[in-house]
Amino acid sequence: MFQANILKEIARNSEIKKDEPMSLHTTFRIGGPADYYIETCYIEDFINIVRYLQKEDCQYFIMGNGSNLLVHDEGYRGIVVSTRGVKDSNIVNQNTDNGACVIQRLDEVNIYHAGNNGVVQFFEDNGYLADASSLKTKNFVHAGGGILLSRLANAIGENGLAGFEFASGIPGTLGGAVAMNAGAYGGEMRDVLEGVRVITNDGSTKVLNKTMLDMGYRTSIIQKENMVVLDALFTFETGNREQVLGRMKELNQKRREKQPLEHGSAGSTFKRPEGHFAGQLIQEAGLKGYRCGDVMVSGKHSGFVVNVGNGTFKQAMDVINHVKEEVMKHSCVEMELEVKIL
Repeated sequence: MFQANILKEIARNSEIKKDEPMSLHTTFRIGGPADYYIETCYIEDFINIVRYLQKEDCQYFIMGNGSNLLVHDEGYRGIVVSTRGVKDSNIVNQNTDNGACVIQRLDEVNIYHAGNNGVVQFFEDNGYLADASSLKTKNFVHAGGGILLSRLANAIGENGLAGFEFASGIPGTLGGAVAMNAGAYGGEMRDVLEGVRVITNDGSTKVLNKTMLDMGYRTSIIQKENMVVLDALFTFETGNREQVLGRMKELNQKRREKQPLEHGSAGSTFKRPEGHFAGQLIQEAGLKGYRCGDVMVSGKHSGFVVNVGNGTFKQAMDVINHVKEEVMKHSCVEMELEVKIL
């Protein structure tokens, strides 16, 4: 049976709040209170919290930045554990020795430049690499699952590494992005990912290299089996720092111009139907600007359902369900949600 006092002892460096409004922790800005809301930043604490909740058979949900989440107005009858225990932090350790630093925090990132054979051996020995023989000329980035993609991308770009520019404007955390194989502008997480360490449903931790991840369009074995990402390992080519940072700036400008970033949303509301674009189908069905209360199909980009004021879960679902019905009538295409419902 769940006991808050025991959880406080286990959580140690974490913050625990009771009846915390989830609207404060999601980019959609919608959602009633969770019974308990925990923010943690140390991986050891995070593992202990999850194991305790599993042992006591508690109802719980793991979240990152809340950027792909729509929470019910009545809230969540259980415990929400957030990996965003430290806001706006960005720890970057550049390691040039022969060993690899173990990630301690969910917001930490370690960068190892090419030629560090000790690091290659370390990650191969620990199961992150399926085939290390071709990677000795690559740069490695090892990061905790709670770091924001934007901050991780900045750290990678500032070190002159190329290949992660596509992720610089995605608003989520690394853990969620890996689990759903997030992508944008022609790039996906699987393009640069080598391996991850996860917590499984039985509370154990294990490392999966990229051949084990079964990554597809917005999916992976992590998502299918409800695993939780603790940290991830990537490889990158050496690039031109100014060109990499310039490309990131260019892509972020495109996002500001084309996406409704001025309003609350959970990003792209629907997955891309095979052979189609969600926003185009919605627009062709005459639904741009369709509105229920303070929730509407964006007039800037039809692929986004946005909260323009004090929107509610019911209003959001009314808009979403109407879109699905009308697109099916107009184009005979079934729209599948990309946003998670809690």
